[in-house]
Amino acid sequence: MFEIGIMTFGEVTEDPVTGKLPSPRRRVRETIEQARAADEAGLDVFGVGEHHRSDFVGSAPSILLAAAAEHTERIKLTSAVTVLGSEDPVRVWEQFATLDLLSAGRAEIIAGRGSYTESFPLFGYDLGDYADLFREKLDLLLRIREQNSLTWEGRLRAPLVDADIAPRPYGETIPIWVGVGGSPASAVSTGRLGLPMALALLLGPLTYHVDTVALYRQAAADAGHDAGAMPISINTHGFVGRTSQEARDTMFPYFAKGMMDNNHQRGRGFPLSRAAFDAQSSPGAGLMVGSAEEVAEKLLAYHELYGVTRAIVQLGFGGVPQSEHLAAIERLGAEVAPIVRREVEARQASVA
Repeated sequence: MFEIGIMTFGEVTEDPVTGKLPSPRRRVRETIEQARAADEAGLDVFGVGEHHRSDFVGSAPSILLAAAAEHTERIKLTSAVTVLGSEDPVRVWEQFATLDLLSAGRAEIIAGRGSYTESFPLFGYDLGDYADLFREKLDLLLRIREQNSLTWEGRLRAPLVDADIAPRPYGETIPIWVGVGGSPASAVSTGRLGLPMALALLLGPLTYHVDTVALYRQAAADAGHDAGAMPISINTHGFVGRTSQEARDTMFPYFAKGMMDNNHQRGRGFPLSRAAFDAQSSPGAGLMVGSAEEVAEKLLAYHELYGVTRAIVQLGFGGVPQSEHLAAIERLGAEVAPIVRREVEARQASVA
């Protein structure tokens, strides 16, 4: 089955039309409403990203997902991503295992290095250990998932001796994906571990990750895994409108505002012209924006190119008004998803 979902960072962005800045309280309540709408629309996944700045409300994704669990029934609930290098894997497990119990087995984790690094000094970590922290903590998180009690020793975290790490999940396990932004080394290490890979594509051509996927599958095969059966997700920005023009006209001012106000590391935003945005919305580029038919075609193009089994779309980045955001969620579930699922099922049947 091809899974389709949505995600949010809970960014707090000044509205480019009204000039108003939403309150954090409003943004967290809107986040829960989006999760409920996605569940009711029949979507498969809802994700919350992690940032530790005042222009985001997603510093504690597990808490937002726990609230969403109480307002949803079926949809999977995932981090997008958990910045594992600056987290404690024991605490991550405890939080998501608790979420799994609350949601009757719907919790997932997407673990990543994090493209934003503000959490490392915040929690007392040295950015010089950035890559080693992730590798070591991913190893610990996977070990925690595999067994309890646990004895473990690493270089950058205190050892564990016969540690009882609880609770255990509702079902047998909690799915753990690895978020990859295009780093060849990340793709290779994820493939070797036999873990699902969540590819992030902010801007760029549709073909941006061709080499990344090839490296991932080759590494998986070399390690003895069934490379063809490895789940891959594409995570990107988009918007679904009644028409192609409406979708672009609605998304652009908010997306551009978010790129300038929220998408920065050192006080410098990313300027995006309308011409550049329109180019990124074309059939050969990564953004999934347009009518339901256009977005379905883009999703199917990703499936054909990469063999992805899941797509998570960040709808409404930059603070698209909630009414329009919810309408886009409804269109993604009611109009886009049936087209994509039907076509993917037909493709799989023709190969079988």
